[in-house]
Amino acid sequence: QVTLEESGGGLVQPGDSLTLTCVASRRTVKMSAMAWSRQTPGKERDFLAAIGLNSGVTYYSPSAQGRFTISTDNGKNTVYLRMNSLKPEDTAVYFCGSGGVVSALADHYEVWGRGTQVTVSA
Repeated sequence: QVTLEESGGGLVQPGDSLTLTCVASRRTVKMSAMAWSRQTPGKERDFLAAIGLNSGVTYYSPSAQGRFTISTDNGKNTVYLRMNSLKPEDTAVYFCGSGGVVSALADHYEVWGRGTQVTVSA
């Protein structure tokens, strides 16, 4: 019965940085990885990054590589997404998910949060 809650979204200007936070209600044995994805209305979901909670192994999609950084605070069951040099194209609802293995496939994460809106505009 794990639930995820994202926070940290908002309205920022191009070039700004922003850190998103996702907190899991509790840690389970099966919860070995967490991830971030984003979605714009009318567009396909864009998988961004994943991290192994125990191993620290990370994965970044081309959309995230170079500008975004995923990290965790395992003691707090928390995952972060640090976003630098934000562009209008980054505008989306950002979701975090949890699953049993680090994967670049959103379907491998059984639980996703409700999302937090990030808007990049002048």
